[in-house]
Amino acid sequence: MTTLAIVGASLAGLSTARAARAQGFDGDVVIIGDEEERPYDRPPLSKEFLAGKVEARDLLLEGPDDSGLDAQWLLGTRALQLDPSTRSLWLTGGQQVRADHVVLATGASARWLMLAGSELPGVHVLRTLADATALREELLPGARLVVIGAGFIGAEVASTGLGLGLDVTVLEVGSTPLAGPLGETMGAVIGGLHQARGVNLQCGVTIDYLDGTDHVTGVVLSDNTFIPADVVVVGVGAEPNVQWLADSGVDIANGVSCDEVGRTGVPNVSAVGDCAAWFDLAHGMHRRVEHWTGALERPAVAVAHLLGTGAATKAVQPPYFWSDQYGVRLQFTGASSGADRIVIEEGSTEEESFLATYWQEDRPIGALGANRVRAFTRWRRTVAQQAVALASPAAL
Repeated sequence: MTTLAIVGASLAGLSTARAARAQGFDGDVVIIGDEEERPYDRPPLSKEFLAGKVEARDLLLEGPDDSGLDAQWLLGTRALQLDPSTRSLWLTGGQQVRADHVVLATGASARWLMLAGSELPGVHVLRTLADATALREELLPGARLVVIGAGFIGAEVASTGLGLGLDVTVLEVGSTPLAGPLGETMGAVIGGLHQARGVNLQCGVTIDYLDGTDHVTGVVLSDNTFIPADVVVVGVGAEPNVQWLADSGVDIANGVSCDEVGRTGVPNVSAVGDCAAWFDLAHGMHRRVEHWTGALERPAVAVAHLLGTGAATKAVQPPYFWSDQYGVRLQFTGASSGADRIVIEEGSTEEESFLATYWQEDRPIGALGANRVRAFTRWRRTVAQQAVALASPAAL
């Protein structure tokens, strides 16, 4: 009898336990999670949950098929240290778990602004159910909402806030929203969704401090512009939860560095989900994929190689994510970096319905769809086929 310890009880951790049982692992499974809640779905937090359309119970990920996991759940418990020589995990409360195999699925935490006033009541981040619950109580019609950061979380919160009747301002340090994942050209196109609906989008701005005494009252820019606010949401990215591994021998340069199947440099220790930087064979670099599909699909690959189950797993797919903003379904796959041109294959950006592809010489490396689900599905397959072919013969 062997023990598999999974550190992290969100989607990636749950997917790891499911994969282990599906691949025939009959040893002990221990799942450690720092939140009290059972695994829940995070994407709806910035949309349906904030809007009051679903409740916490509707977000639970476990279903009837999970009754066979037969796992020991240690919730509300944080991992403090990993001893690589014995693969012993030291937890809060003095608990210790020794495992033959360890999967790190600790995810990431929302990044806070290191500015004066950032700890004032009324200033929020959005990563957990507790974050979303606290924020939802303050999204009242007529309130002035300032969103700092025009990434996906920020844009979705802005969209939800506008739908709830708030006055919305979005502040972005970059020249366009979403320049990182989409590139500046298409980032500017998606930024137009804000402006077309009357949201005050300001790009290329720097924030000096947050104003207020007992509650936030506004945001002050570096040029002394004052933007009044009743609620501020900080959406400036996330940091992988890997600090506790500093003395473990695991490489945590940018998240947990892994090979192309999730194995770390420490024997019998793998990583999945938002904390893991898998080696991308197609691009020759380590990449953290902070998206729902990665947390759902990659654990099966990691488990097969960690446990040596011999299970057949499909090739690791290119990153894929989606976002719902102002009634527009956005979908993206692949990568924008390295593209030498972008082609609008269908529709038009003016109509907020289009399919754009990213090309590197004669090879499609990415695709972006706006309300073009069917066309996007076709191009997603094409981009995946190209990526797998590029990674061969090492492709899984």
